[in-house]
Amino acid sequence: MKLLALDTATEVCTVALSLDGEVLERSEPGGQHAESILPMVDALLAEAGLVLTQLDALAFGRGPGSFTGLRIGAGVAQGLAFGADLPVVPVSSLAALAQGQDAAQVLAAFDARMQQVYWGAYMRNAQGMMQLQGNEGVFAPQAIPMPNGEGWVGAGPGWDAYHSALRQRLGRSLAVWQQHCLPHARHVAVLGVAGYLSGAAVAAEAALPVYVRDDVAVKQGPRP
Repeated sequence: MKLLALDTATEVCTVALSLDGEVLERSEPGGQHAESILPMVDALLAEAGLVLTQLDALAFGRGPGSFTGLRIGAGVAQGLAFGADLPVVPVSSLAALAQGQDAAQVLAAFDARMQQVYWGAYMRNAQGMMQLQGNEGVFAPQAIPMPNGEGWVGAGPGWDAYHSALRQRLGRSLAVWQQHCLPHARHVAVLGVAGYLSGAAVAAEAALPVYVRDDVAVKQGPRP
């Protein structure tokens, strides 16, 4: 199977090409997603000697994450899919982060600003794919939902920002947290292939970002 994967949920833009299990990947830090993503796609396709219409599907990190980054990723995925008449597999960026960790159960967190984190608990299934336990959500670090059991591994920018509060909240449920972890398109590709094979692909127009929350600024109360 040939699948192109994108992730733009964080400050690093990544693109990967999965070719029957072999994965090629490019990444570009710095937050210049709009400028870098299409040249990276072109470079990967050229490296593989393919054109877009030879692929079976696209996958993209649908969020949560940076609102601007998610809009760019979804827009590029839609445009490429429309142009090549390809289905699209939306993949949680938190799930992609969890997929990239060498752990059986992961508490994935992005910094949602406003003293909050985007949060999801994932467990690896028998096929090696991370599966969400409960729901993704946005929470204050002191109010994250408690996972079942112990031995959880924390990962993601939310941990880098709020590790003290998260460790205090989780107590013995947490085994360790990993620093400086981000989602990568190669893990979006792994989950995208699994999603495609399980029937999770959608038409291009349905490839939409998932923000988890829709408010982008703290709402202020009435002035005195």
